[in-house]
Amino acid sequence: MLAWLFGCLIAGIIVYGVVPTIVIRKKRVLLFREGTAPDCLALTFDDGPDPYYTPKLLDLLKKHGVKATFFVVGRKAERYPDIVRRMVEEGHEVGIHNYRHISNWLVPPFWLDWGVRRAAAAIERATGQRPIYYRPPWGHFNAWAPIVQKRYTTVLWTHIVGDWNAKLGEMELFRRLKGALRGGAVIVLHDNGDALGADRHAPEQMLSALELLLKDEAARKMRWVTITEMRNAQTNKRISSM
Repeated sequence: MLAWLFGCLIAGIIVYGVVPTIVIRKKRVLLFREGTAPDCLALTFDDGPDPYYTPKLLDLLKKHGVKATFFVVGRKAERYPDIVRRMVEEGHEVGIHNYRHISNWLVPPFWLDWGVRRAAAAIERATGQRPIYYRPPWGHFNAWAPIVQKRYTTVLWTHIVGDWNAKLGEMELFRRLKGALRGGAVIVLHDNGDALGADRHAPEQMLSALELLLKDEAARKMRWVTITEMRNAQTNKRISSM
């Protein structure tokens, strides 16, 4: 009996979550994942805000004049609204990363809708701006996700470098980041380490590797932009070619 129930659960997850994720990613349904401007790339940060690491990250980005896009967890945005407000005040962009950091494969339809709406409300209270971007944890979708996606632009990535793993080492992470330097790239990093499978202190290593990258000559030649700036650059490029 237990084996049968377990089998039904796995089958349900596959039909409700895994298959829609494969289809949405392959068909790029309502997705943005990369730009086309040859000199622009976007840094994005998931899982925050964190009261310790996110302010250090904001200091680093400000030091190097880099703008980024943050996909924040709604529950944390409610807890640390001043950090979310600082993101916007310093020229960064803020999007939704669900209300709690949980896979959409395990989230019932109406809970997903409620969570995204609540996260959006927390961001708007903190910043005065309604978020327009959404990135699901781990890039997982479900059968209900396209309904949510109609209200937001869903943003995935071109490069996810494994910065949640502290065993990777600062120099290996720097090497991977440098390898991601190309026009149109959307790079995922994490300013919080409490998600399932992450190392709690991994963001410290991420900050060190990112500082090495931003000092690198090749990185200094690139334009580090928000997702909106990247999309606008893409639109302007199309217009100028007509």
